[in-house]
Amino acid sequence: MRVLLIGATGLIGSAVAARLPGEGHEVVPVSRRPMDRPGAIILDMARATAPEVWLPHLRGIDAVVNCAGVLQDGPRENTRAVHAAGAAALFEACERAGVRRVIHFSAIGVDRAQPSAFSASKLAGDEALMARDLDWVILRPSVVLGRSVFGASALMRGLAALPVLPSMPETEKLQVVRLEDVVETVLFFLDPRAPSRLSLELAGPQALGMDEIVGQYRRWLGWKPARRYQLPPWLARLLYKAGDIAAALGWRPPVRTNAAREMTRGAMGDPAPWSEITGITPRPLAAALAAEPAGVQEKWFAGLYVLKPVIFVVLAAFWLATAIISVTIGYELGVELMVVAGAGALAGPAVIAGALADLVIGLLIAWRRTTRLGLWGALALSGFYIVAGSILRPDLWAEPLGPFLKIFPIVVLHLVALAVLEER
Repeated sequence: MRVLLIGATGLIGSAVAARLPGEGHEVVPVSRRPMDRPGAIILDMARATAPEVWLPHLRGIDAVVNCAGVLQDGPRENTRAVHAAGAAALFEACERAGVRRVIHFSAIGVDRAQPSAFSASKLAGDEALMARDLDWVILRPSVVLGRSVFGASALMRGLAALPVLPSMPETEKLQVVRLEDVVETVLFFLDPRAPSRLSLELAGPQALGMDEIVGQYRRWLGWKPARRYQLPPWLARLLYKAGDIAAALGWRPPVRTNAAREMTRGAMGDPAPWSEITGITPRPLAAALAAEPAGVQEKWFAGLYVLKPVIFVVLAAFWLATAIISVTIGYELGVELMVVAGAGALAGPAVIAGALADLVIGLLIAWRRTTRLGLWGALALSGFYIVAGSILRPDLWAEPLGPFLKIFPIVVLHLVALAVLEER
């Protein structure tokens, strides 16, 4: 079949896109991010809220698989536009274009409770599909875990690297499901003979607490059990708010207010109908992990996962702090250094210019869309400081506190930040 795959760069979408060609299907991937794939369509579902946007892309399509989803509203995210308005427009276009088979990803439990905009908008999208005269299938997975990770699945591994496990309050159990089982389900329903007009919960066979899941990952990574620390509610709320602030700057942390609301209802369901219809027996987490022994790359990822936000916070704060200090308590000292270097009347403007450059670098690093530019700018500015400083004040190389020598570890940390910047 020729399959229009929406959300082709996400956790589930990328796995589906990789598997379908080997099963004889042709994939037409759709994503808002650029893709190095022939025939790829760059389209933001949050803006594709009219059927006319979708109709040209449905010519020659036999089936649609919609994997698009976002956790929480933000500068680059709009839950209702993606899950409800964009999805409804897609489904109407499918009906008008005669593309009958539509496989749509929702989330487990949204039909029972909607504690956040995420689940409420997911349910709205489900209802829009069920109202259409299509051969629809709604898949409602629990938390999806696989070798490839993103969001909550990445968080589990990151927490596993901590010697002390911070246990969040007011979280219910999860029936985590393997990514491979989810992909197999999509393949099953792409068969034109498969049943349709049904919704299924894709849930694993075990109900596990987050601490138990993290503990299984820790054993998989070959580390001893971690000590557990129950976070007080006020500290947990502070972490969720910090995640919201990061999201407002364009980042996508899994620990946010919407995640907190969703975790209070858990991710539980009945996998029996799924197994009866498809013949797929979901694997327990421990068995799936045992079948894929962890390598050093998994250990590196787990260890770097929690350090990554720390790195970017430190770098942004470093440049912003130097800018503020340069024009406040450190201004006179800066001018004095420039006068000694021979700047004369230009000493004051030079200090202010340096502060403005540092300020711009810090802001660029903090804003996710410009982070890469900010990191490269920081490297260039650091190189300029070394060269200019060596010409104007070569004596500082012999300074006991090493103001020039300390630039090199700073440069290395920026290179590390560039190496771990990618999110998917």
